[in-house]
Amino acid sequence: METEHILEKGTGGINEDTLVMENNIFGVFDGATSLKKEFFGSKKTGGMIASSVACSVFSKNCYPLVDLAKSANNAIRNEMISHGVNPSARESLWSTSAAVVRIKDKGLEWIQTGDSFIVLIYTDNSYKVLIKREDHDFETLSIWKKMAENSTSLIHEALKDQIRKTRFGMNRSYGVLNGEKEAEIFIKSGNESIEGVKEILVFTDGLDIPVETPEREKNFDVLVKQFLCLGLNGLKEHIREIEKKDPMCIKYPRFKCHDYIAAICIRPDM
Repeated sequence: METEHILEKGTGGINEDTLVMENNIFGVFDGATSLKKEFFGSKKTGGMIASSVACSVFSKNCYPLVDLAKSANNAIRNEMISHGVNPSARESLWSTSAAVVRIKDKGLEWIQTGDSFIVLIYTDNSYKVLIKREDHDFETLSIWKKMAENSTSLIHEALKDQIRKTRFGMNRSYGVLNGEKEAEIFIKSGNESIEGVKEILVFTDGLDIPVETPEREKNFDVLVKQFLCLGLNGLKEHIREIEKKDPMCIKYPRFKCHDYIAAICIRPDM
């Protein structure tokens, strides 16, 4: 089994993405800091701590992945409490998305929650996205697009209430690991044959190719095509070049010029 990975910070000083690669378990985690944007300890954000805690739990590589996801969710809750965060104050909650696979023989066990993804690419270059979901940021980015057509200033400030509304949709309309019991409802899981699978991509949304018009449900055709042509690092460089040409996030609506990226490519031993 061959592997390749990327872990790269984006715009900003602290990488809130983490990844695990332990024996036959591979996963990525995209942390999100609370709306209060607090720092803890030695300038750590809540998002960084949440993704790191989840990564640590999955690194144990024991028990079914669904059980590890629940344990990671509980561990995040305990970590918040130990840092003085009230788990009942939803604006204070840290969170992380997760996409994790475990490979055994010709099978794949997987879990996913939030906006991290798992894509299987087959020997004929067709592909399968294990979970197709509506982008919970679609409404916000659509508003962003309309605003950017008229003004390039203070979009974040103008969208503050909309961003807050979306964040309060955690474990109500979309899932994340944030210590809430409701997170368990949104953990998607399954088992998949990897017969005929030549590559498995596990990645956070920083590996998304920017689009001019926000999509309600992400289309991965271009991403897979570029990956097959350029490889994982080449795809990352392609994304960075697009982003560099739009530093103010006007042509391609997004929350920062360069997002954090955690991505793993696994090539099963066929």
